Amino acid sequence: MKTLIKNAQLFYQGQLTPADLLVENGKFTEIAEEISTDDVNVIDAKQQLVAPGLIDVHVHFREPGQVHKETIKTGTLASAHGGFTTVGAMPNVIPVPDDPEKFQKQLDLNKKNSLINTLQYAPVTKDETSDELVDIEALDKLGAFAFSNDGHGIMNAQSMFEAMERIAAINSHLAAHVEDKNLFNHGVINFGSASQRLGLPGIQQVAETSQLARDLILAKETGVHYHVCHISTKDSVDLIRMAKDAGINVTCEVSPHHLLLNDGNILKDDANFKMNPPLRSQKDQMALLDALEDGTIDMIATDHAPHAKEEKNQGFEKSAFGITGIETSFPLMYTRLVKTGMISLERLIDLMAVKPAKLFGLKDVGTIGLNQQADFTMIDLNQEYTINEADFLSKGTNSPFIGQSVFGKVMGTYVNGKAVYTSNHEG
Repeated sequence: MKTLIKNAQLFYQGQLTPADLLVENGKFTEIAEEISTDDVNVIDAKQQLVAPGLIDVHVHFREPGQVHKETIKTGTLASAHGGFTTVGAMPNVIPVPDDPEKFQKQLDLNKKNSLINTLQYAPVTKDETSDELVDIEALDKLGAFAFSNDGHGIMNAQSMFEAMERIAAINSHLAAHVEDKNLFNHGVINFGSASQRLGLPGIQQVAETSQLARDLILAKETGVHYHVCHISTKDSVDLIRMAKDAGINVTCEVSPHHLLLNDGNILKDDANFKMNPPLRSQKDQMALLDALEDGTIDMIATDHAPHAKEEKNQGFEKSAFGITGIETSFPLMYTRLVKTGMISLERLIDLMAVKPAKLFGLKDVGTIGLNQQADFTMIDLNQEYTINEADFLSKGTNSPFIGQSVFGKVMGTYVNGKAVYTSNHEG
């Protein structure tokens, strides 16, 4: 059966344009101002935005090992609810898929339970915490999307250097959680006015920036595609900007919470504001927004990190790091950045679909085009609603944005032309 999407406000070739789209056998087969055809299932977009399926290169789905927090099925359904059709799943599951047998099992589990395209990161080192490198070449051949020890900084410079050399040799990508644990000092919140006001141990910014500076030098030497996860400080922005100017093959992402919040928003000991890296100062937040506008920041990624309620209701010192974010990312970014005039809608789609696909070498996703895989999302930009934890499809409801009013409701998400989520029923 063919599917005809009528009356779309289509993001196509970098611009918004009125159009109809015809989908057949999971691909876009015709895109025109008006399409008429028989024997077709018609979806009236009603002038709503039809955009390429969003891409998030940084999510945590918790399966296997911690399915009380999230499963691949609930995580991918939540992703579809947020308008995402492709995600990169981090390897901090139990067990860590750090050898070919465990990695293949993870791939099989993803394939069995995913409602969308779930790409799998491989770890850089054994168990993500050792200095011993995994068999990078073998995991790449199995289908590793990229390599990351997310959740842990790579402490040994020799291990990082060798990993970069080997990852560069196979033309893959290294996504780094930059954190020197020796400078972390058991902190739970940014070191600053909020930590002092609440009497909580603070995390110094140099825990992030010192390791970033080291890695940028190593990336220059090796030529690897070095991607910096969830940058959070002005100094990190400055370092990345200088590295790009010097021709280093570096990209970076920022998370919605670091763009929209700072540690001044933490008014009490509420662990829904606890994440790693932590919310920084207002100066850091403003630097991130500036870097988003000037192109230093390449993409937005959620760092979707669901936890059970009992793991987030014990205050900053005892609760887990991380917030859920994939269901709220687009509406928050659209409401706070686009509707305020800070960036254009086209730029937001570039940050959340086009650039992630381009910079990570993903084929057939991130854009809408003839004979491409029909992955797309339909969004009512004019519909205002309140973020409500009862509406979350993720198992995690640990979000500091609950109760906020936003625009941009996802009405439907489609993978290979098939609905995986619609606003009136689950896919």
